[in-house]
Amino acid sequence: MCGVLGIALPLHAAYPQTAPTPRQSLDDAWWTGPMLANSAATLPRGHVLVEPYLYDVHSAHADGYGSLTYLLYGLTDRLTVGLMPVLGYNRMDGGPDSSRIGFGDVSVQAQYRLTQFHEGSWVPTISLQLQQTLPTGKYDRLGNRPADGLGGGAHTTTLQLNTQTYFWLANGRILRMRFNVAQSFSGTAQIEGTSVYGTPDGFQGSARPGRSFLVNAAWEYSLSKRWVLAFDLTYRHSHNTRVRGDIALPGSTLAISHLRIDTGTSTAFGFAPAVEYNWSARLGMLVGVRVITGGHGTASTVTPAVALNYVH
Repeated sequence: MCGVLGIALPLHAAYPQTAPTPRQSLDDAWWTGPMLANSAATLPRGHVLVEPYLYDVHSAHADGYGSLTYLLYGLTDRLTVGLMPVLGYNRMDGGPDSSRIGFGDVSVQAQYRLTQFHEGSWVPTISLQLQQTLPTGKYDRLGNRPADGLGGGAHTTTLQLNTQTYFWLANGRILRMRFNVAQSFSGTAQIEGTSVYGTPDGFQGSARPGRSFLVNAAWEYSLSKRWVLAFDLTYRHSHNTRVRGDIALPGSTLAISHLRIDTGTSTAFGFAPAVEYNWSARLGMLVGVRVITGGHGTASTVTPAVALNYVH
């Protein structure tokens, strides 16, 4: 009797199957964003984002304490505009520190969204970003305090392509990925005296920073609704910076020598692990560290940072 009943049982009852892993919904994942990669998303019309960063660019013989704040506004659903002011203070080994906290170069930007990610589609969110950096920071006539140099002295234009998409892993959790590519072009900086370009007192001339190419990939793993692990990888290749001019005797316009400086090309590799905690979909915090491992013509640096992200 039992054998007959056993044969008559449905297959799924005789061989129980494991229930599928629940799939995390996009609404159940809150994000602050990784440390380095810009978002491809744009703000809804009339909404604002404020994200201040505090950081310390630590190298073998110096610390560059700074603050960078993103102030973004949704002009339309597809177009976000913004302003990024910078404050800084440099501590130097073997020389005087900055005389005070000062302003660095300010950037303005506009980002236009071309596509929008939708669950079930392979098309990521894609945006074009145009950024203009203005030479508002002090960069020359530094006297005996080269640590006061917080700017570059040249207008810099950056064109960037930003992408963002989502993947669902085998455990049902979301992995968000960003992949950005940027190209920067700089104008000429007129220089007088001691400057961030290594010119001495009495110098008169100019500097032309080389163009720069950047690739930045980032991944964010949603541990829970509030907690996220983030990781950035970066590669930057910069071309030669040219400095040309004359050095005159103190109090005289007579040129006694010509100065030529060529930095040559440089390459930098970096990574940035971080942890995000989100109190809500509108407010989150990021704690991370960027490590530049060095490369051709590039010094190694370690930059711990903390940021708050608020959207309204």
